[in-house]
Amino acid sequence: MISLLTQPYTFIMNWIEALILGIVQGLTEFLPVSSSGHLEIGKVILGVNAEKSLIFTVVVHGATVLSTVVVFWKDIFVLFKGLFAFKWNDETKYIVKIIISMIPVLFLGFTLADEIEMMFTGNMLLVGSMLLVTALLLTFSYYAKQREKSISYADSFIIGVAQAMAVIPGISRSGSTISTGLLLKNKKDGIAKFSFLMVLVPIIGANLKDLMDGKLSGESGISVMALTVGFIAAFISGLLACKWMVGVVKKGKLIYFAIYCSIIGIMAISYQLFFV
Repeated sequence: MISLLTQPYTFIMNWIEALILGIVQGLTEFLPVSSSGHLEIGKVILGVNAEKSLIFTVVVHGATVLSTVVVFWKDIFVLFKGLFAFKWNDETKYIVKIIISMIPVLFLGFTLADEIEMMFTGNMLLVGSMLLVTALLLTFSYYAKQREKSISYADSFIIGVAQAMAVIPGISRSGSTISTGLLLKNKKDGIAKFSFLMVLVPIIGANLKDLMDGKLSGESGISVMALTVGFIAAFISGLLACKWMVGVVKKGKLIYFAIYCSIIGIMAISYQLFFV
């Protein structure tokens, strides 16, 4: 394993590697353990050239968006039905809250896109440190006193700030948004659903922006077969993880993920310090 990790990037992704990374993305997109952090770790282990794997990252993120839509299709249908009633009803208010939550991450996307992209270079010290931050957030939310309330407009923005911070690899998007919502005393089942729905537009928007900027063109070293396998793997694993995670949040079992993030974070830091 050490010899594999210390080899330089000489990457042409095959379908087995795509399968592994697709499963990693699908599971970790919804579990509070940082999908971006785990993808960075996976790329280092498999020797993936981060600059040439952007198209794969976009494809598997699209797969997890689709799995979110499948899991919450009834909720999404109800929201759109209420929206097109053109009334200030509960559904319209909920969509406004989602829009408010997107403001911080959209601001970062339009102003610091290049700086954010520079963080995805396989820096295990950064990933490991941010995984420890994720562990702290999960721990705080686990021990916080609960007072079940609905998400307010102010809560939506604060949760959106937490989502914006998750652009850093190692900080879990679902972990940070769900933990923040719980610290704000929101209902467990409500914050889980809100966390997964609020990310749909930002991910789709980011992928479209990369496409328009031409970042997905050119030689990538990834075959159509590998992309297809990665997409299917991410979709199926994401589907299972999304359903499971809603139940985990309701039961308040986030402390186990805090322990996991701590272990993986320490391992990533140790690798950067001793093997690079």
